[in-house]
Amino acid sequence: MDTNPDGYIVKTPGVCGGKPRIAGHRIRVQDIVVLHEQQGQSPDEIVSAYPQLSLAKVYAALAYYHDHREDIRRDMAEDEAYVEEFKQQHSSLILPSSDTQTSRDSLPPR
Repeated sequence: MDTNPDGYIVKTPGVCGGKPRIAGHRIRVQDIVVLHEQQGQSPDEIVSAYPQLSLAKVYAALAYYHDHREDIRRDMAEDEAYVEEFKQQHSSLILPSSDTQTSRDSLPPR
């Protein structure tokens, strides 16, 4: 198990794909980054949504991200590419969006 000096962030082979995560949790650093940067949540809001986390752990995840930005961004891009590939290969398994369902339901019966 690879650990950063403060012990809040760990990388364990076989857990969360070996990606950096908050110690004792399956919440990856990239999950915190998405909440903070893409969804605009403050560290306090993240702790409110995930009360099992402390503010120190959220800040540690953000600090780790800023120290390893390229690695985390690459992990996120690889995950996005995997999802897109899965969607293309298994489109029959993906449920239609609610918009598609609403359109179908709004058609008159035959």
